[in-house]
Amino acid sequence: MRLNFTTTTVLLALMASAALPAGSALGASAGGAAAPTTGSTAPQPATATKVHTTGIATWFGPGFYGKQTACGQTLTPGVVGVANRTLPCGTLVKVSYAGHALTVPVLDRGPYSHIGADWDLTSGAAQALGITETVRIGTRVVGSAPNTPALGLPPAAPSSVLAGGSLAG
Repeated sequence: MRLNFTTTTVLLALMASAALPAGSALGASAGGAAAPTTGSTAPQPATATKVHTTGIATWFGPGFYGKQTACGQTLTPGVVGVANRTLPCGTLVKVSYAGHALTVPVLDRGPYSHIGADWDLTSGAAQALGITETVRIGTRVVGSAPNTPALGLPPAAPSSVLAGGSLAG
């Protein structure tokens, strides 16, 4: 994809103004991903991939619980994130739908449905946004977080989330 100078400048300015200072609560809204404690929240370069401000979103979950995502996280009901075919693991995306907004990390590759979807939300992200079917969402890349096995887990995740919804015992 080739962007002209003006388009690139505008995209970089928008992404820079959307980036939050280090230590801010990126995931403070309803079950969002934990704010990174270290590392940069600098946005990804605008020329790295083609990202639309709106797109079709599906969601995935129960059939994939206990399996590892392409970015190394183990999917559980408490994981909040999104799958995208091209954005790097750890890219933070602000997703909006029907008056709700949530900042989520890219945790996986996809979607692989044959309906032309651009995004695939985890069931935790879909539930936090009130999504129960395939919908059109608003999206904006707002930064990045280090890709760790705990990326996408709620802050101070209870052991039941880590165990896939049931306590070991």
